[in-house]
Amino acid sequence: MKYLPLAARICLSLIFFKAGISHLTGFGGFAAMLGQRLPLGGLLAAFTIIFQLLGSLSLLLGYKIKIGALLLIIFLIPATLMFHNFVVDGEQLNAFLKNVGLIGGLLMMIYTGAGAVSLDNTVKG
Repeated sequence: MKYLPLAARICLSLIFFKAGISHLTGFGGFAAMLGQRLPLGGLLAAFTIIFQLLGSLSLLLGYKIKIGALLLIIFLIPATLMFHNFVVDGEQLNAFLKNVGLIGGLLMMIYTGAGAVSLDNTVKG
């Protein structure tokens, strides 16, 4: 059972880590896409990448996961509302619900903490 929080952290972190790397390697296109819909596309793209990478690494390593999970939630809420608005586009319902599920998992991480197999537990213990 002590490895269950580790498995949960890995599962939650992978989608954000992959997205952060993809956005970083395709920064110009990502910033341009955001700039078409929002002001300051380049700045928002940079913050998105920082939040995704720091948040996912925090979860993966089990280090300061409350902060890492909060960064990811701060990213997810506006991204979900702006880019997965199922009221405007019914095709976005699954993406919207996926993000709501991710937010739920992140909230659970904030509540339960990193678990036994984590840097937080190693530093504390």
